[in-house]
Amino acid sequence: MVSSDRLPAFVAMSFLLIVIPGPSVLFVIGRALAHGRRAALITVVGNTLGAYVLVVAVALGVGAVVERSVLVFTALKLLGAAYLIHLGVKAVRQRGSLHASVTGERPVAHGTLRTLWDGFAVGVANPKTVVFFAAVLPQFVDRGQGHVPVQMLVLGLVFNVIALASDSVWGLAAATTRSWFARSPRRLSLIGGVGGLTMIGLGVAVAANGRKD
Repeated sequence: MVSSDRLPAFVAMSFLLIVIPGPSVLFVIGRALAHGRRAALITVVGNTLGAYVLVVAVALGVGAVVERSVLVFTALKLLGAAYLIHLGVKAVRQRGSLHASVTGERPVAHGTLRTLWDGFAVGVANPKTVVFFAAVLPQFVDRGQGHVPVQMLVLGLVFNVIALASDSVWGLAAATTRSWFARSPRRLSLIGGVGGLTMIGLGVAVAANGRKD
C-alpha cells in the first residue's frame, strides 16, 4: 500500500527526528528519574498512543486545520506546556517522598492509568510531532496508489514503532542511573527535583516554541 520508493526516506527522516531528544524524550527521562523504570515504560506507551492519535487526526484531515490555524496550534501548544509545568511542579514538591516509594515504605502515588494518561497527554500535545505529522507525513504519501488515509496510518505506525523503541531505550538508561541515586535519600531527592525542573523547563520551552508564520 505504501510506496517502497518513499518508505526508506521516511524511515530515515523519522529516525533522525526521534533520536534527537525533544519534548517526549525529555519527559520520559524526567519520569524515569523521578519514578523509575516501570513508570518510564508506561509513559512511553502512553506517549506513543498519544502520537498515534495525531496520525489518525492527520489521516482524517484534522491535522491540516492545526497546521494552518495559528490559533488552534497555539492553544494546543500552551495546553501541553501548562500540563508539563504542572507535572514538573508536582514532581519537585514530592521529591522528598521518592526514597520511601523506592524502598517500599510508602506506596507510589502514581497508578498505571494515571501514568499512562500523563504520557498520552504529552504525546498528543507535542508541537514537534504535530508539525511533523501535519506538514511532513503527507509528503510521503503516493496519491497515485489511492487509499491515502490508509497510507498515512501505515506510515504513522512505522514512525511510532521507531519512537517506541527509541524512547524505551532512553527511559531504561535513565532508570538505570536512578538506581544509583536510590541508595541515598538525599541523592534521590536531588534527582527527583532535577526531573521536576526538567519538566518545568521543557514546558517553558514548548510554550516559547514559535512558528515561522
